[in-house]
Amino acid sequence: MKKKEINKLTKSQAIKDIDKFKKDLFNFRFQKSNGQLTSPSKIKESKKTIARLKTLIERKFNA
Repeated sequence: MKKKEINKLTKSQAIKDIDKFKKDLFNFRFQKSNGQLTSPSKIKESKKTIARLKTLIERKFNA
């Protein structure tokens, strides 16, 4: 997700996206261990997106 897209999300949408990206990250790690992962950069990008979403929730909604 792009930063502009993340900033437009509501709290509930951000939480749903975090869950989705955590599931994706789990699947990517599983694929990596089996040697089936085609693009290892997906793991890094998923981690960064999860961190961005968590930061958004902390800044916008808990301030």
